[in-house]
Amino acid sequence: MAKMIEQEELGGINIIAPGTTLNGDIVTSGDCRIDGTVKGNISSNAKIIIGKNGSLEGDVKCKSIDIEGFVKANINATDLLCLKSTANLIGNIHVGKISIEPGANFAGSCTMQSTNTKSV
Repeated sequence: MAKMIEQEELGGINIIAPGTTLNGDIVTSGDCRIDGTVKGNISSNAKIIIGKNGSLEGDVKCKSIDIEGFVKANINATDLLCLKSTANLIGNIHVGKISIEPGANFAGSCTMQSTNTKSV
């Protein structure tokens, strides 16, 4: 129940279905799942999921992102970027944390945000 209320407050879930092509930018406070094609930038305060048959060409700013399909983008994810085994990512990423499954393809550079501010 709490999860549903949280989703409603964030703006719900946005879905780009298979067979759909969107040319333009997406700005949302909720989650976004792409199983079709998006050519444009995405900005979300929540999670973005690129499905196995989904594709994205544009820049991304989000809290976290799971990639199973094809992405050509520069990504800024404040929390976690997860590349699944079927993922193909071309671009530079700036992330809090990263997870890469065996089989995933990544071409670009990765910058990790520093979460450790301890002095030595």
